[in-house]
Amino acid sequence: STDLTSTVGYDSIIQHLNDGRKNCKEFEDFLKERAVIEEKYGKELINLSKKKPCGQTELNTLKRSLDVFKQQIDNVGQGHIQLAQTLREEAKKMEDFREKQKLHRKKIELIMEAIHKNRNLQYKKTMEVKANMLLFLALAVTRALLYFSPLPHFWQLFLKLAQTKSALEDSDRSYQQNVTALEKIREEWQKEHIKACEFFETQECERINYFRNALWLHVNHLSQDCVQNDEKYEEIRKSLEKCSVEKDVDFFVNLRKTGSMAPAPVVYENYYNAQRNVTPVRSPAPVPISRRGPLPTPTSAPGE
Repeated sequence: STDLTSTVGYDSIIQHLNDGRKNCKEFEDFLKERAVIEEKYGKELINLSKKKPCGQTELNTLKRSLDVFKQQIDNVGQGHIQLAQTLREEAKKMEDFREKQKLHRKKIELIMEAIHKNRNLQYKKTMEVKANMLLFLALAVTRALLYFSPLPHFWQLFLKLAQTKSALEDSDRSYQQNVTALEKIREEWQKEHIKACEFFETQECERINYFRNALWLHVNHLSQDCVQNDEKYEEIRKSLEKCSVEKDVDFFVNLRKTGSMAPAPVVYENYYNAQRNVTPVRSPAPVPISRRGPLPTPTSAPGE
């Protein structure tokens, strides 16, 4: 601004820097909230995998697949808890960066506030001296006109004119001194203002770069978490590939088998009439139970 006492440009810069600090705080709070969500989700997954039954009476290969499934779900939960801790560390780094910039900027702001105050006081003082000088000048002109007027009390007017001339000279000298002092303050302010702007620009470039990198790092952590989760789910898929329907059925049969012979037919025995000639029914030789063919491979219908 062309107005020497105006701070509109400086105030605009400070407002922009404060907005940038506020934006960093908002991202910091976002990370903290996300950390709370991730931690809660991770703990819920762990509780689910440990406390909720999931095929606990299964046998053999399918049982092993289910064990891998529950273990990997537990690992996924642990991964979310670790991600929550990582997000908190990111938030802490952002907070430290924000506070560091605030402290450094505060020093410059204090210097600028002091120099603005000094500049405005000197400007006000200079303008007051200038106004007094103009007042004395007007009074001197008036008395000079009266000096040449045919009025009585000539000597009194002459004395007042001399006094006014002396006061005018003093006022003019004071005015010059204040203008000189104001110019020195103006030059100092302008130099400090330029230094402050350069410092603020450096800080703003640093903030934007840090903010951008922090966001990039945050997304990388999320991507890494997804990759790690997919690796855990891949372990479940590998375990299911080893699951054999035929082996599990054979395992159950061998575990619970009661024998390989079917029960023999019940034979009638005559306990009532000894004279009655009953030909005993002879039971056929027991026939071993044959196993059926291999089970078909399970298939999934569309959408299952």
